[in-house]
Amino acid sequence: MTSLDYTKISQGIVYDPANGIDGQVRDIWIADGRIVAAPTDPDIRPSREIDASGLVVMPGGIDMHCHIAGPKVNVARKMRPEEKRKAELIHSTKLTHSGTMGSVPSTFATGYKYAGLGYTTAFDAAIPPLGARHAHEEFDDTPCIDKGFYLLMGNNHYVMQSLQRKEPEKLKAFIGWLLSAAKGYAPKLVNPGGVEVWKSHQAGNVSGLDSLVDHFEVTPRQIIGGVAKAAGELRLPHPVHIHCNNLGMPGNWETTLETMRALEGHKGHITHIQFHSYGGGNGDENTFNSKTVRLAEYVNANKNITVDVGQVLFGETTSMTGDGPLGYFLSNVYGGKWFSSDTEMESGCGITPIKYRNKSLVHALQWAIGLEWYLLVDDPWRVVMSTDHPNGGSFLAYPQIIRLLMDRTYRQDILKTCHPEVVQRSVLADLDREYTLYEIAIITRAGPARILGLTDKGHLGAGADADITIYTPHENKETMFELPRLVIKSGRVIVEHGEIRDPLNGKTLHVQPDYDLEVESDIQTWFEKYYSIRWRNYPVHPSYLHESCVVPLRTG
Repeated sequence: MTSLDYTKISQGIVYDPANGIDGQVRDIWIADGRIVAAPTDPDIRPSREIDASGLVVMPGGIDMHCHIAGPKVNVARKMRPEEKRKAELIHSTKLTHSGTMGSVPSTFATGYKYAGLGYTTAFDAAIPPLGARHAHEEFDDTPCIDKGFYLLMGNNHYVMQSLQRKEPEKLKAFIGWLLSAAKGYAPKLVNPGGVEVWKSHQAGNVSGLDSLVDHFEVTPRQIIGGVAKAAGELRLPHPVHIHCNNLGMPGNWETTLETMRALEGHKGHITHIQFHSYGGGNGDENTFNSKTVRLAEYVNANKNITVDVGQVLFGETTSMTGDGPLGYFLSNVYGGKWFSSDTEMESGCGITPIKYRNKSLVHALQWAIGLEWYLLVDDPWRVVMSTDHPNGGSFLAYPQIIRLLMDRTYRQDILKTCHPEVVQRSVLADLDREYTLYEIAIITRAGPARILGLTDKGHLGAGADADITIYTPHENKETMFELPRLVIKSGRVIVEHGEIRDPLNGKTLHVQPDYDLEVESDIQTWFEKYYSIRWRNYPVHPSYLHESCVVPLRTG
């Protein structure tokens, strides 16, 4: 390799938690899209040197839970024209396409804005396998970031049939086949069993983990435990990703606690945990309160569990969820538009506009509960920053959340603008903890990479993808993180001073697990009997992926 192949980032203040580097001045060398060890030959010179003296250098950000592609995201874009008319318009340039913003940005705008924040990887959290081809088409139009998605399985008929018949090997093979066919990354459970009940009964749902799902006679607890066990045995890089039952309902913290217990020691990730941490009952706002302390104690004591927060931010946004009954509930609360969809044997979804108000007791408590989660989980490696974009708010709010975590005074000032009873119904006012830059680098970069099993991301050691963000230090951390000096993707500068310099299209991250191929004949027989398309047309051809990247399975 010649000196012409190298880029050198010189004398940056490096935060690389995966390698234990906490604000040390270092050089970083890049070659062929990856970080490499510094050359030992003193005659080698880099073809480009970036002076990062006095600047903060971190790995590229990773959003492990967002909604940016696929059928329901596309519907949400269509149902908010009034928002598009008011939102920022991304104008095309010689390098970029035009795009629209709002709570559900267009594909091009999504990629540009993530990169503009210093994020280089994002995972869509809820794709029906039947809609996987659609999601990959949209990924191909989402520049600047690597991306992947989780597949909805918590209400899949074959999954529940395998559990009903006590056929764990068929369940495991089906999950492996489904991930391979759809080019997905991990199994996703959304209101397991509850969406299927909703399809069958007006205003239906399951009441708890031991409710029976009609026809299949299985329970949410069995779905959670069975899929978690199968995911572990398949050695998937990311374990089962769980949206618990009873999201948003007063008193749902008990369901959340039972969901964690239902894992029975298997690894599991509880997503947008803020929406699952509520005390109270009977829909009475006067009883609504935070139960974060109790749940965080359980997470702290059980290392098999990780969480992302789903932070609520005040303002207007769009709720979109694979939880059909929740979508219907929210439409009744907020009125106005509502969309619901049924995806054959697989899943459903609900979409409705919402607005979070700081003077609303419920909304202010949701805001406070999210912050409590960041501050009460002892180990930052097990809690990840998310807004459940766009459900709690836009990913563009990440710099504001960082300021809230790093500046207690600012946090207290915002708390004073909220409904006064929040102080009595949560513990946020009593929490003095302030995050460090090292901890911010964990919850936005190193932590999600580790939870996702992405050994090439989230760190700046030799062999890592050269996804790097360089920030200008600022006393106001929101100012610091909302406009990076430079963003480097795969060794190429893609953003400089807020301007897109190279809108390269990133990789599609997916898995290809080993499974019992003999089970395919049983899956095919079932499939041909019930689906509206032919078996041979279901799998996504590799040509749909701009650049395929098969992530290795876990070795342990």
